[in-house]
Amino acid sequence: IGKATAIRLGQEGANTVIIARREDVLEKAASEIRGKSKAEIITVVGDVTKKLDIQRTIETAHSKFGRIDILVNNAGRSSANQFENVEDSIWENDLDLKLFAAIRFSRDVIPYMRKIGSGRIINVTAISGKTPGKSSLPTSVTRAAGIALTKAMSKDLAEYNILVNTVCIGVIKSGQQSDGFLNQIKVNKDLTIEKYYNQIATNRAVPLGRVGESQEAGDVIAFLASERASYLTGISINIDGGISAST
Repeated sequence: IGKATAIRLGQEGANTVIIARREDVLEKAASEIRGKSKAEIITVVGDVTKKLDIQRTIETAHSKFGRIDILVNNAGRSSANQFENVEDSIWENDLDLKLFAAIRFSRDVIPYMRKIGSGRIINVTAISGKTPGKSSLPTSVTRAAGIALTKAMSKDLAEYNILVNTVCIGVIKSGQQSDGFLNQIKVNKDLTIEKYYNQIATNRAVPLGRVGESQEAGDVIAFLASERASYLTGISINIDGGISAST
């Protein structure tokens, strides 16, 4: 989703800084982004749970481009367990990655956005934050906090023309889903990626009958970052093919 978003932003002319922990994965993604857009892509090897890495990323963006207009908080991973099976360390790690990374990144970019009199912050959350299911912890709670954070920030930052929104992801083709396929194929050699995604769509009862494409999420995020969304703030948009019972 992050890569698809960077591609779409690049196609719209936005120079972008991307951050990830693994240099090989990061550079491969950057190469693909460069191949699909003419915008400049800068990579930063870092961990979004570390304050210094966050600060270094923001300083890199500002020193290279002279301004910061858009922040997409996209860090995440699947963490879904029954309540009694979630130890304190799991809660803490999930909150650090999905909530506090967004808090720290946002807090540090806001001064730069204030200087130019505008900004866009898009938090990538999940539909489980609105309608938690069985064995959905800690992700559902962390994502609910991200949705509330979005709404509260939108109120505080509106006077500076800094718009804050969130997209709530349902089932989207991504690295997490690919990892799931690789695990499944170990026990079912006849399974194809197409069959795997069809099974997910069926098991999750997706009304549109399919798993979403990462580009579809990237398009929505890029729209929220654009001038065409200049009167939208504090909203949450489900990208889920109609699964969620909550809008």
